[in-house]
Amino acid sequence: MNDSLWMTFPLLERLPAFSHRFTLRHPTIAVDAERFEVVERLWGWHREQAEEMGFAPGSLCIAQQVHGKGVAVVHEPPAAAIPDVDGIIAGRAGVVIGIYVADCGAIYLADPVSGAFGVLHSGKKGSEMGIAAEGIRLMGEHFGARPENIRVQLGPCIRPPAYEVDFAGQIRQSCLEAGILPEHYDDCGICTSSDPARYYSYRLEKGRTGRMLALLGRRV
Repeated sequence: MNDSLWMTFPLLERLPAFSHRFTLRHPTIAVDAERFEVVERLWGWHREQAEEMGFAPGSLCIAQQVHGKGVAVVHEPPAAAIPDVDGIIAGRAGVVIGIYVADCGAIYLADPVSGAFGVLHSGKKGSEMGIAAEGIRLMGEHFGARPENIRVQLGPCIRPPAYEVDFAGQIRQSCLEAGILPEHYDDCGICTSSDPARYYSYRLEKGRTGRMLALLGRRV
């Protein structure tokens, strides 16, 4: 499904226990600024998106994001952004996870059997470090999720020839090596630099741009 300000993905739409969105460029929020200021400007609208999905105020979990492979395990929504991680996994209904991207890949993980879910921020560095495999491993360790049951969706990200590294391909390979079934993996195939009216692109806009927000939660 596509809306003027957000999109969803067929693979995840087929999982009725979960709700997700991928926010797009907002037409009236100015983003020609540094990351901290831009995220502050977008925060109110992004929080509204989570509430529109049916989640209670205060249920949104976000990460500090440092281009590493750290993944936090969340049981209750924290009061502030989780420091020093680039991914979050959870197992409790009513929690919604948000990860910011602007060329890096947002990896959605959802297991309809165990109920575990997560979102990971994976660009060049995160993909090289194997954050996708780390998230899959932790879903198994903490929530009993089996790789063959997990659905994986990769959102819009920058791709060749606009970027010299095909980290989207690296992410897919990492997931398959971690045990994800090919039929449970989907890549939307969209390059964030292809449509600046719809997507924020860090490279295209030389760092002064907004952030899309990948949202995923399990309904109560």
